[in-house]
Amino acid sequence: MEPKIVAGNWKMNKNLQEGIELTNDIINKANQVPDDVTIIIGPPYIHLEKAASLTKDSKIKVAAQNCSSEEKGAFTGEVSAEMIKSTGAEYVILGHSERRAYFDETDELIYAKIIRALKHNLKPIVCCGEKLNERENGNHFDVVKSQIQNTILKLKEEDINKIIIAYEPVWAIGTGKTATNEQAEEMHEYIRKLITEKFGKEIGSSLPILYGGSCKPNNAAGLFSQPDINGGLIGGASLKSDDFVEIGKLFK
Repeated sequence: MEPKIVAGNWKMNKNLQEGIELTNDIINKANQVPDDVTIIIGPPYIHLEKAASLTKDSKIKVAAQNCSSEEKGAFTGEVSAEMIKSTGAEYVILGHSERRAYFDETDELIYAKIIRALKHNLKPIVCCGEKLNERENGNHFDVVKSQIQNTILKLKEEDINKIIIAYEPVWAIGTGKTATNEQAEEMHEYIRKLITEKFGKEIGSSLPILYGGSCKPNNAAGLFSQPDINGGLIGGASLKSDDFVEIGKLFK
């Protein structure tokens, strides 16, 4: 059975009370989403323990938006994978384009975070994607290939099944622009080919690859109908329970 996943990245939004309200709204509406669809919410750190507690007996999973590459110690302001795991969260988003752009995260740092997350039994949602000028210059495949080679393709075979990939064309994040179904599928197919060449057809065909980049209720169905797109990493639409749940209902 092909994986079907809708994951919400709340980014730096929702105070504690608002986050509890949104989580409860999603829980109350989650039964509208088919049982074979995995629902993941990715709130800020302050919500993790409460969100994990509220969703414990539901079909909803919880992800952190980042973690430190370090185990523990004098790293003021950082949050470790072990800390995240202790809240009850099961996933962690790593390598998001905003982390790369605003905080200068490199592939090497992202790979270190993946290894740290796996050590503490967190499932990484690893992001990749090109900027607008890189696509316009025709370098988008090379950029994504390099990001994949420097992170996911370095993993051991026993760890690759714990990974979710999220392709996010940077030019489509928060801009209202969305890759066409054909553009998104073309890159997803390419990423799947890279995985298959390294780890074999069985892993390559089953590894979840999500699309991220202004995925909304009005375009999700077309994206999800593509053969190599297994769902979405949802930004703005994940902050509205109706929109987020509606996206989860749109799998073919």
